[in-house]
Amino acid sequence: MSVAIITGSAGLVGSEAARFFHDRGFDVAGIDNDTRQRLFGAEASTGAQRKRLESSLANYRHFDNDIRDRSALSAIFAHYGAAVELVIHTAAQPSHDWAARDPQTDFAINAQGTLNLLELTRKHCPRASFVFTSTNKVYGDTPNLLPLVELPTRWELDAGHPYFEHGIDERMSVDQTRHSLFGVSKLAADSLVQEYGRYFGLNTVCFRGGCLTGPAHAGTQLHGFLSYLARCAVMGTRYTVFGYQGKQVRDNIHSFDLVNMFWHYHQQPRPGEVYNAGGGRHSHCSLREAIVRCEQLSGRRMLVEYCEQPRLGDHIWYVSDTRKFRAHYPAWDYRFDLGQILSQIFEALGELRHLPGHTWPDSLPAAQPSPSVS
Repeated sequence: MSVAIITGSAGLVGSEAARFFHDRGFDVAGIDNDTRQRLFGAEASTGAQRKRLESSLANYRHFDNDIRDRSALSAIFAHYGAAVELVIHTAAQPSHDWAARDPQTDFAINAQGTLNLLELTRKHCPRASFVFTSTNKVYGDTPNLLPLVELPTRWELDAGHPYFEHGIDERMSVDQTRHSLFGVSKLAADSLVQEYGRYFGLNTVCFRGGCLTGPAHAGTQLHGFLSYLARCAVMGTRYTVFGYQGKQVRDNIHSFDLVNMFWHYHQQPRPGEVYNAGGGRHSHCSLREAIVRCEQLSGRRMLVEYCEQPRLGDHIWYVSDTRKFRAHYPAWDYRFDLGQILSQIFEALGELRHLPGHTWPDSLPAAQPSPSVS
């Protein structure tokens, strides 16, 4: 028996990983207590995704536990023991806005929760691959110091800069920068994961994600850029743009493509490694450009308002350079681009509106011009 323990198993990346590794013969132990609902409200709940996993995956077992509860986690790891070949840690407090409201809870989930899992892996299954979903926020707002050029619909990096062609690589400094408190807690976890690889020799890896997305994402205003934007487009909800004229650039990676990175790593692990993992130049857009795409898919103008004040520590331009991972695992490649990702999200939202427990308007607001963000 090969076992994969997946935290945050009913979330975007966790549920994708559960299906992916179940299809490859793993028994999956999913850990998820729907903290998202408590943090962000009912629209962010992972409850429906949990039910789908339990009903569709024969060898999936769900544990409704919190990663801060070391005693509960210990019982799970002790039960499976050395049969655990893979630990995928996706559970997190994922919003840098929310972290400022309650730094202690944020740090306990992101840093202490990660330490709990590392220690239990070291004790019960030290040969397992330990995959951690980190974030590009570990670089703080250092990317904002890059030489940027303002274009009609986006900020863009100066064409003469070394990062222009492929994006930001893993050599960018994590020091002397404003991370947001979320970035700090994730950086602490990121460092722990690296250290357990370098000091103890565990097969640990950090994937520093760009915008992780896909049709299973329960996006909210504080977290889940493309998913929440698409939901606003479908429901006729007003969307707020925060700062930078809406020209801030994000790269977007489908959850399948990220989980496929996990699979390639697991087959040939490299202890203590770090990889930038985003859509890169393959799948990126500005907020303005994403709004236009959502309007095209929905067939109506979005209701948009502009707030001059950007979010603290927000990136103006971020594109991930994935060449290091590609060099180590040349068989990996993207399957989905931005257009395919958005089409899948809209399709999923269309299906969601027919499910019980979801409130949708009987009629949508009439099309109207979006307020200018110039």
